[in-house]
Amino acid sequence: MNTLENNDKQCASGATPPRRSFLRKLAAGATLAGALMLGAGQAAAATTWKIQSVWDAGTVGYDLFEEWCNSIEEKSGGELVFKPYPAKAVAADNNALFDAVRNGVLQGMNPFTLYWSGKIPASVFLSSYPAGPDQPHQWDTMFYSLGMLEKTREIYKKYGLFYVGPIQHDANIIHSKKPVNSLADLKGMKIRVPGGMVAEVFQQFGVSTVSLPGSDIFPALEKGTIDAADYVGPAVNYELGFSQVTDYILFGPPGVMSIYQPVDLMDLTVNLRAWNSLDPKLQQLVEEEVRIYSQKHYLTIQKRNIEAMEKFRADGDTVSRLSQEDLQAFRRAAIPIWYNWANKNDDAKAIFDMQLKYMMNDTVGYVTEQDLKAAGK
Repeated sequence: MNTLENNDKQCASGATPPRRSFLRKLAAGATLAGALMLGAGQAAAATTWKIQSVWDAGTVGYDLFEEWCNSIEEKSGGELVFKPYPAKAVAADNNALFDAVRNGVLQGMNPFTLYWSGKIPASVFLSSYPAGPDQPHQWDTMFYSLGMLEKTREIYKKYGLFYVGPIQHDANIIHSKKPVNSLADLKGMKIRVPGGMVAEVFQQFGVSTVSLPGSDIFPALEKGTIDAADYVGPAVNYELGFSQVTDYILFGPPGVMSIYQPVDLMDLTVNLRAWNSLDPKLQQLVEEEVRIYSQKHYLTIQKRNIEAMEKFRADGDTVSRLSQEDLQAFRRAAIPIWYNWANKNDDAKAIFDMQLKYMMNDTVGYVTEQDLKAAGK
């Protein structure tokens, strides 16, 4: 029987001729190989960024950051992966973190923007400062509507960095071992506050300022080597045990938690080369996601703050508030110091000029010509 007759019989009986079977197997194998190659190509095309936060592992701040980072892969269709790291995981301290992103060891960081005041003087005006804009929406307005984001990116570009956008965090408040009901009550007290502009303004009211890392605040309060301490907001401060070593909490006037650092901003900053190599569609996704994350982070912290204040009250802590008159006095003392920092370089001055114009606009009205004259400006 020849091959053709055999094939005819197999077709008649419903069997697949050997040659056709072979071709089908060959085609199926090619399809599978192509699928595997496509899958490998997609995996190779995914861009992975290592991003370190300044939040310690296990904190609410890091939990939120980690959750957000892990969502990027799905939102980008697998094209972009954010691999999060907690504080000190790759870069051991803030200086190392800054350098690691500039050098490309890390592709990004999630710091408090104020950390770079010694490296980028303009950064003191990229997060809240004493008696400056004190509402979160004011900062979003300046960044996203008044050109401050574009100017900030121009400044960061000089350092090989791309500032993606601000991330709203919280206000900073003061916990005290003795009651404080006015600025006058601060005179003679020894208080842990951030350095720089904040310390300089408090010193105008007779405060002896001390700079301590966060881990040293509790023991200093416990031993009585300081009378009071600034740190972040109620949620984190309660977790740190401040209610165990202090009895009083100082806020600003109603609606203002803090008069010295009311809108403490974080950000997402990435290596400039890494940013430029990203597809424009992914760049847009990252920018949009930062704005979404900023709101989620802020609102989650505010919810935790409300819960924490109930705990502080239950522990016997007393809340006091400074008056509007105290806020005005604080602002008058701060204005000359604003100018001192603005004059450190052209970039700092450019950012400050934007903000001063905004604060003097009638929609805000925080600063008047009379205020500037009184400050000798």
